[in-house]
Amino acid sequence: MALMPKNVKFRKTHRGRGKSTAFKGCNLAHGDYGLQSLEAGWITAQEIEAARVVARHFMGMLGRLYIRIFPHRNYTARPAETRMGTGKGAPDRWFADVRPGTMLFELGGVSENIAREAFRRQAHKLGVRTRFVSRRTYENFRNPE
Repeated sequence: MALMPKNVKFRKTHRGRGKSTAFKGCNLAHGDYGLQSLEAGWITAQEIEAARVVARHFMGMLGRLYIRIFPHRNYTARPAETRMGTGKGAPDRWFADVRPGTMLFELGGVSENIAREAFRRQAHKLGVRTRFVSRRTYENFRNPE
C-alpha cells in the first residue's frame, strides 16, 4: 500500500513552482548516512515505496532505515477522452515536493560500504539526482583542520 495522508484540508492542490533550496530537513537528523537530493522535483508515493523495498531487501535485518519525506500533495488527472470545460480532474496519486538539499533517506547501524550500495540502488528508483552524505562529511565541513 502506497503512502498517503489520512485526511487533507483541501482535496485538490495547486502545482506550484518549487524553485528555491531546502531550508528544513537538509541535515542528518537520525542516521549516520543519508541520501540528499540535488535538484527539485516530485517523488511519488510509489517511488518512495520502491526505494524502501529495495533498501530493505539489500540490507536484510541490518541497520535502521529512516524515510525523511512524505507524499502530502496530490496530483489530479482527468479521465481519458473527456471533453474540455468539465473542470479539474479527481485526485489520482500522491507525491512529495522535493527541493535541492532535502534529505530523502537516512541509514544507521551499518557500515559505509553497505550504506553506499543501498543508496545507489535507491537512487535508481527516484526521479531526482541525489548524492551520498555522511556524518563525517559534516564534521569535516564544520571544523576544517
